Amino acid sequence: MRESCQMKPVLWIGSSKKDLKDMPEEVQSEMGHALREIQKGRDPGNTKPLKHLGTSGISEIVVNDRAGTFRTVYTVEFHDAIAVLHVFQKKSRSGIATPKQEIDLILQRLKQAKLEYYELKRKK
Repeated sequence: MRESCQMKPVLWIGSSKKDLKDMPEEVQSEMGHALREIQKGRDPGNTKPLKHLGTSGISEIVVNDRAGTFRTVYTVEFHDAIAVLHVFQKKSRSGIATPKQEIDLILQRLKQAKLEYYELKRKK
């Protein structure tokens, strides 16, 4: 008998869903699989927390492909939803740090996610 598990819905913030659809098919597939595992409360094995943002609950899925390194930044800060904040290809060849412009966008979208989430909860 299969165990049923409740999947948390995904809130796509800003252009994150469109940005994911613009990536190579293999990357989309791997990101999609990882997001489904996260929705089920499981660790897909290719995530890491973004601790340097000054806020907790934000992690990224990292996929390396022949076309480069791709990242999906999301938060599990909300009890009953996953918010995808940003999807991008890491362009920098030097260092592992996330570029400041990407961090600024992530933090801006986190604020937007909170507004959208609480508006959604208010309507229920």
